[in-house]
Amino acid sequence: MLHEEEESFRLGIAGYTFVKFKLDPALEMIKKVDVHWLCIKDFHLPMKSSAEEIAAFHAKLKESDIKGYAVGPIYMKTREAIDQAFDYAKRVGVDLIVGIPETGDLPYVEQKVKEYNIRYAIHNHGPGDKVYPNAVTVNGYIKDLDPRVGMCFDIGHDMRYGNDPIADFEKYHKRIFDMHLKNVTAATGDGKTNELGRGVIDIPKLVKTLRKVKYSGVCALEYEKDMSDPLAGIAESVGYFRGVLDATRKG
Repeated sequence: MLHEEEESFRLGIAGYTFVKFKLDPALEMIKKVDVHWLCIKDFHLPMKSSAEEIAAFHAKLKESDIKGYAVGPIYMKTREAIDQAFDYAKRVGVDLIVGIPETGDLPYVEQKVKEYNIRYAIHNHGPGDKVYPNAVTVNGYIKDLDPRVGMCFDIGHDMRYGNDPIADFEKYHKRIFDMHLKNVTAATGDGKTNELGRGVIDIPKLVKTLRKVKYSGVCALEYEKDMSDPLAGIAESVGYFRGVLDATRKG
């Protein structure tokens, strides 16, 4: 039995983890760590894919007992790009887009969310991002929009900004549809991704907070270290997370 089967949330993996790999070796690594949820990146399933190519992609995932639950992150500099992203998500058959839109286009994003009934999660990118660096700034842009406009909360980038990602998660959890699960070496802009159990984010406290608020989304591991040879770090991180789940579970 998977350790997270008793939880309200699911453990997944962000497709960007495999930016240096084609789909087949990426799926092999995901299978080896027994993870079953993937956020799809367009370098594995291009946005202009045909219906036949999308069907073949899903069939390949199914063979590995993996389900694509969202697409993105996708940068959207124009309304045309927003249109393309929503059309892509609909054709892929997911109900969640992780995106980075222009702030002036947020009313248009809201319009498309209502039209397609597809949720839209804005990704925060830390101190190098002057628009969406952390959960607080993202929430400021979305709080008055349709509740299906939310965020993909990257806890590592939030910590690198100097915020408390666990406090931010608890405060804004109702608008957090997806999480990029990672740890970082320091709570500064110089912080780098490292194995989940080795960084400055208190993962056991995060797990307790996930349970407290009954988070129902995916915790998608985004491992951005050793990206040409990531399997050992992915396996360590997945094993650590599942160990924390077991060690902190009551009863």
